[in-house]
Amino acid sequence: MSPFTCARERELSELIRKGHWPQASPADLRAHVTSCRSCSDLVLVTDTLQASHRHTAELPRLEPAGAIWWRAQLRRRNAAIEKVSRPILGAQLFASTMALVVIAAVAVWQFGNWSVWFADLPGTLHLDALIPSATPENGILWIIMPVLATIALLSGVVVYLASEKQ
Repeated sequence: MSPFTCARERELSELIRKGHWPQASPADLRAHVTSCRSCSDLVLVTDTLQASHRHTAELPRLEPAGAIWWRAQLRRRNAAIEKVSRPILGAQLFASTMALVVIAAVAVWQFGNWSVWFADLPGTLHLDALIPSATPENGILWIIMPVLATIALLSGVVVYLASEKQ
């Protein structure tokens, strides 16, 4: 027996490699490890390396730095786009409001009498060609008003959805 190796070291290293040390090892081998410096050093070094390996395996896996950088750039760009879009949304709302005010002002200025204007609307838009001749004169108003209300409602929805996407 040389001073650096032990005859039972091979048996001990086989048990450690299989994961049977110290639970499934014979009692005489456990007693030998407490008295043999070479075998106790083998157990100490192996336990330390296995504990280090378990500790390293438990650490969270980090994503590559390139992916983290790319996401940060994407967030920065999206924040800049959102920051720029806010004034544009305000400008769209202002423009829509002003357009409605101008349309209302022109309508009031041009057509002082609303009943005359609504009665004359089918002739102005040449819609009388689409209306059956059996309809009374004031019956056209009941057709035009829902159509105009639907157009106004759909225009509002379109403006809302267009400004919502931005």
